Amino acid sequence: MTAPLAAQVKHWTQPHTPDGQPDIQGNWNNSTLTQLQRPREFANKQYLSEQETVELETRLAKQGNWDRPGAPPQPGTGLGYNYVFWDAGTKLARIDGRGLTSLIIDPPDGRMPPLAPEAQKREAARREARSQRGPFESWLDLNLAERCLTRASPKLPGGYNNNVQIIQTRGSVMIMSEMLHEVRVIRLDGSPHPSPNVRLWQGDSVGHWEGDTLVVDTTNYRDEVRFASFNCCGPAGEGMHIVERFRRVDENSIDFRYTVDDPSTFTRPWTVAVPMTRIDEPLFEYACHEGNYAMEDILKGARAEEAAKKK
Repeated sequence: MTAPLAAQVKHWTQPHTPDGQPDIQGNWNNSTLTQLQRPREFANKQYLSEQETVELETRLAKQGNWDRPGAPPQPGTGLGYNYVFWDAGTKLARIDGRGLTSLIIDPPDGRMPPLAPEAQKREAARREARSQRGPFESWLDLNLAERCLTRASPKLPGGYNNNVQIIQTRGSVMIMSEMLHEVRVIRLDGSPHPSPNVRLWQGDSVGHWEGDTLVVDTTNYRDEVRFASFNCCGPAGEGMHIVERFRRVDENSIDFRYTVDDPSTFTRPWTVAVPMTRIDEPLFEYACHEGNYAMEDILKGARAEEAAKKK
């Protein structure tokens, strides 16, 4: 006799480390086709139906293949990467099985809040200063990822290398990103953040457990992180205060969310959800500086263009 359906359902129990902490260790992936900010076509529609989700996934997957017939040319190459190089996933992010139209889940419109007046003046001044010089006068004109310094943290999903490794000890949690091979160490010992004079590429992170949820408080960012490609938080820099929440919801999933609070940049806090999926594969080395001839070639090219204009 077949067992009743209720008896066939396998219930998942949160595993714990030997010292009693909820176990979120392992290798995880956050690839997704869902954009950070909601496309205007979806207005205030946060979730899609299953049919709408599948249709959008199909459309975005096709658009993401820059080497497809009829694709618009990419600057300097004619055509861009094809699927051999991309690893951005094939699915939209989902919450409770419903496809998300944006990773930003608050505000309700799925968009970054407006810039505060102070930030508007700051960004206008930067744009004006930038307009007075060539695009590549110095290596300082290239973003932090191109310079192999950082992509900041929390990292947004990108075109590839969307894997992280989490390792726990009694007093800390380590999160290593495959992209740029950056490592964060989150202290669980209750120690405070350092003096505001101490500024770090990935900020300073302290954490604690609230039930099965790891809550991480991060401050002390360097102001330059605003120039990191795939920076989590738009033009925000040293004023960022980010609270992350990691909650494992089943054997193969972590519900990861973070809230950005930076009154010097945004008119209100905002929250992002980036579901993470367990993977049974290793993280590979990302040796950014090895063979990074693009840096030298970009600057040489800019000098050659300047010399040609003087002739």
